[in-house]
Amino acid sequence: MGTARSDRGTARGDTGTAKGDTGTAQPGVTRAQPGVTWAQPRVTWAQPSRGKSPTENTDFLRKHAEARELMYSGALLFFSHNQQNSAADLSMLVLESLEKSDAKVAEDLLENLAKLFSLMDPNSPERVAFVSRALKWSSGGSGKLGHPKLHQLLAITLWKDGEGCANMLVEYSSSRGYRSEVDMFVAQAVLQFLCLKNKTSASVVFTTYTQKHPSIEKGPPFVQPLLNFIWFLLLAVDGGKLTVFTVLCEQYQPSLKRDPMYNEYLDRIGQLFFGVPPKQTSSYGGLLGNLLNSLMGTGEDDDTEDGQEDSSPIELD
Repeated sequence: MGTARSDRGTARGDTGTAKGDTGTAQPGVTRAQPGVTWAQPRVTWAQPSRGKSPTENTDFLRKHAEARELMYSGALLFFSHNQQNSAADLSMLVLESLEKSDAKVAEDLLENLAKLFSLMDPNSPERVAFVSRALKWSSGGSGKLGHPKLHQLLAITLWKDGEGCANMLVEYSSSRGYRSEVDMFVAQAVLQFLCLKNKTSASVVFTTYTQKHPSIEKGPPFVQPLLNFIWFLLLAVDGGKLTVFTVLCEQYQPSLKRDPMYNEYLDRIGQLFFGVPPKQTSSYGGLLGNLLNSLMGTGEDDDTEDGQEDSSPIELD
């Protein structure tokens, strides 16, 4: 009996020790907390093992794919309800799953990443971190610039976001460009937007860039002639008058000669917004020749008819 009581006392002592241990976290032990907080998710991903059989590795990748699909759907749901923080956290987990599982780059995965990027708040720090890691993953972690397809998808998103594009141009021009070329950065972007018949983004890019760039004085009018040309061009596009467009291109030829691509862009813009016919071989040549032909209404058919009606030389007084 005495032994039994002694054993019970020992048991009680052990219980007391156990309770004491409960109050102290043991290394390697993580307790589940009540509730779920999406703002700070913590996920520990299993690593692929090279010692596993092909069947086990296939099962491992399948589970990762299922988890990614669930998190991707959850992120889209949060984005649809304007829960940016929670959606961004889940987006980062989707990317983390791709990194940890050594998933191969596939077009559907790139499209999913681009979709998440397009829905993120342009001003959120998570968006910058997300696109940086996404590009790194798409390059295979080799430090290259990323998969071309992902670059294309991201470019489309930025193309639709005129303000985001302008902010990027301001940052890039300020850090990497020459002060003498601040006008050329935005001119290139605006002309390309217009060639894609995207007037809205062209206007947003120009307005945002000229307002935020530290090296551009407040305008219009601007100190840089090329910026004045772009400003007038955007106004002319709204009016759609060919004569205005023609005079504008003539007056600003010195500025337009700074980049040989400008005249090619303007030739396309003339076709899209001012009814200029596609470029043809002409005695005048170039953009101005094409514009002059449009204004004078000359063409192969007209030349032929005129030649048949009157083949005599022109008399000059």
